[in-house]
Amino acid sequence: MTDQAQRKLTINTFLTLDGVMQAPGGPEEDPTGGFTHGGWSANYWDDLMGERMAAFSSNPFDLLLGRKTYEIFAAHWPYAEDEMAQALNSATKYVASTTLDKAEWQNSILIKEDVPGRVAALKQEPGPEIQVHGSSGLIQTLLKHDLVDELRLWIFPIVLGTGKRLFADGAIPAGLKLADSATSTTGVVMTTYERAGDIDYGSFAFEEPTEAEVERRRRLAQD
Repeated sequence: MTDQAQRKLTINTFLTLDGVMQAPGGPEEDPTGGFTHGGWSANYWDDLMGERMAAFSSNPFDLLLGRKTYEIFAAHWPYAEDEMAQALNSATKYVASTTLDKAEWQNSILIKEDVPGRVAALKQEPGPEIQVHGSSGLIQTLLKHDLVDELRLWIFPIVLGTGKRLFADGAIPAGLKLADSATSTTGVVMTTYERAGDIDYGSFAFEEPTEAEVERRRRLAQD
C-alpha cells in the first residue's frame, strides 16, 4: 500500500475492451506501428463524461507526460480557452523525454534521465496529485517500478485487436479495489481502481482431490 504522506500518482486513460489505449482522439494522434484506428473514442462523448472529466481538473494537480503526449497537448491546449484548458495550462508539467532539448509549454519541466527515481522523489515532495494522461510508454515504466497508486480507466465498448496496450509486459502483479464506477449513455464504463495490496490467491479445487484429478495431475507431470 502507498504511504499516505506521499503524493498520489494516478493513471488517466481511455481503453478499448481489449486494452488498447493508442490514439483515442484522432487519426493523426499516434499512427506509429501502422495503427489505423486513431479517433476511436471521439463519437462516444456525452454530458456525464464531460462532467466527470471536469471534476478531475477541479482540484489542483500536476501532470506527468511522455514526449508524444506532451507534444499533442502542447499543440492544442495553449490555444484553447475552456476550463479544462485553463487547468492544464496552469498545471506544472513534468515531461519524461531523452530526446527533447526544451519544453516550451508554460510551467513545463524536463526529466531527461532516471525517470523512475525522479518520479519516486516527486511523490515524496509537497504538492498536489500527479496525473498521467496518455503516455503509454511512460506508463509501462511507472507500472514496472510500482509507482502507480490509482487507475482511472474509461473503457469503451469496442475491440480493435491491435495497438499499444495499457498493461504490456513488465507490470507488477498487484491487487486492486474498485473505488468508483459509472456508465455513460453511450456505454463507456468509467472506473476508478485503487491499490489494494498483494493478490489474494485461492483455489476452487476440492481439499481432497478426486481420483480423476489425481490422474490428471499425474499425466501433467509426465508431459
